[in-house]
Amino acid sequence: MTRDRRLLTLLGALYLAQGLPFGFFTQALPVMLREAGVSLERIGLASLLAAPWALKFLVAPWVDGTRSRRLWVLVLQLSGAALLILASALEPGWLPALLVVVFLVNAVAASQDIATDAIAVDALPPSRRGLANALQVGAYRVGMIIGGGALLVAFEWIGWSGVFLAMAAMTLLTTLPVSRWREPPRVPTKDAPSLAGFFRRADAAPLLTVLFLFKFGEAFGVAMLKPALVDFGASLSDVGVLVGTFGFVAGLLGAVVGGLLVNRLGRRSALLGFGALQACAVLAYAFIDRATAWRDLAAIVSFEHFAGGLATTTLFTCIMDWCRPGHSATDATVQASTVVVATLLASAGSGFSAQTFGHHLHFVLAAFLAMGAVVASALLLKRVHPKEAPCASPSTPAASTP
Repeated sequence: MTRDRRLLTLLGALYLAQGLPFGFFTQALPVMLREAGVSLERIGLASLLAAPWALKFLVAPWVDGTRSRRLWVLVLQLSGAALLILASALEPGWLPALLVVVFLVNAVAASQDIATDAIAVDALPPSRRGLANALQVGAYRVGMIIGGGALLVAFEWIGWSGVFLAMAAMTLLTTLPVSRWREPPRVPTKDAPSLAGFFRRADAAPLLTVLFLFKFGEAFGVAMLKPALVDFGASLSDVGVLVGTFGFVAGLLGAVVGGLLVNRLGRRSALLGFGALQACAVLAYAFIDRATAWRDLAAIVSFEHFAGGLATTTLFTCIMDWCRPGHSATDATVQASTVVVATLLASAGSGFSAQTFGHHLHFVLAAFLAMGAVVASALLLKRVHPKEAPCASPSTPAASTP
């Protein structure tokens, strides 16, 4: 196996390992808890246990300061497997203890993500980052499907303990590529890793503004997609097939196509072009109530997920380019956390918009927000220093410097 293939196998395994517990805790666990008689209020509050994913930037400087990211990942993977084995011994009635374990597993997975992103940034040249991000998005989504779908189906046969033990076994399997990977020497840095160091960058303000805005409008709209489909008469099984099957496949295809095109189009052109397409796709949701056939709904949902896959892969490719040498864990995590915070805030406010304006106007508003983000990004990217944030054409010198 070549070094590049070994690296891609490593990254694919680690991103799948992250998506596995996240998909389980956000999709399958609420159903299992409700089946066990847990109240809706407690199930709703359990979503706050995903907070480590939004706060992981606080840990990133420690990862940059460690000598071995390989050791960091190994320890976290084994810790995650141990926590899942512990969860298998807990009954649903022991809710406080179970929720503590869930929080710790999320913290471990989020910390592993910091090191994995840093490994990808340091090891991949700009020309390979598009495909690597397609792999990231795809592997993470596959992990979520296994954790949130396959394990929920298997729950009827293997039970509560069996589900957690199965996740622990899969986590251990995804650890094998790490044990066989030889970590290259780290890039020496003059400054100690710190969050303050990122915010002292000359382009920090415009860069974070672009990251906050870019996915805000899409998240604002998409958060109300499933409720809108139900309100317009779709059954729960229809929603599952539309979003879970057509949407998943289209999003995965969009991620792959985005990874292939981001180098050919250039970072800036791809980011703005796919962002505009993303806005148009969100606008298409404003017309789902006028769909006269089931295939029309499938086409609209697939179009939006495909455009979202294009835009997401391109954005995270640019995030890799915007990392300073030697500070990849800190820089990548601060940027990714900004995107997470923006999408969480957008999703939280989406229900108020849909309730006030109705689904049609809500999706129109979301599309305008998404297109406004593209216009703002076009202006703000001009203020980004090319050596620190090379979101330009790969034929330019800026694109070849990290």
